[in-house]
Amino acid sequence: MRVLIADDHAILRKGLIEILNSSYPTLEYFEAANGLEALQISRKQDLDLILLDISMPGRNGLDTLKQMRSDGNTAKILILSVQPEDQYAIRVLKAGASGFLNKDSAPEELLSAVRTVMNGKKYISSAIAEKLAQSIGTPFDKPLYENLSDRELQVLQYIASGKTVSEIAKEISLTVNTISTYRARILDKLQLKSNAAITRYALDNNLV
Repeated sequence: MRVLIADDHAILRKGLIEILNSSYPTLEYFEAANGLEALQISRKQDLDLILLDISMPGRNGLDTLKQMRSDGNTAKILILSVQPEDQYAIRVLKAGASGFLNKDSAPEELLSAVRTVMNGKKYISSAIAEKLAQSIGTPFDKPLYENLSDRELQVLQYIASGKTVSEIAKEISLTVNTISTYRARILDKLQLKSNAAITRYALDNNLV
């Protein structure tokens, strides 16, 4: 099996390789430290599976996922994140991911997720599956942050982590004016009035 592991933490990449090697002794792997490297490798190599961290510098995992699918890449893509599943699972599946796995999961769950997606099925944990089932028929109860676009949610998280508009613009390669526009939309959609309120909202809703 040919696998690309994209994460900006080298120790985590090595750990994932070790876990996969335990079940796939003929594993052939490639490593990427950011979204751009992941895209470059995915365009050159014929891959079976891509493990993609959602939070990477520059182009994040969600943007990278979308570009890979836009490129016509048909590899199974499993998104890894430290963020709560109910914030991202549906977004990444809609964007073309094969599954979503929290980084706190046990090695056995990672292997189970890999087997599931390699068999052509989608993978989400039983906990998030239950939450999704409970949400059916209650669309008006959804939190306001679900009205944010993927980019708006990303900017919200940067603001909540204390970054300035200029720092965010540099981090994700957009203009200051564009980030300011996203910030204004976030304030409007969440009915908030300041960065401090955004930070409090993010903390209260486990978005950071």
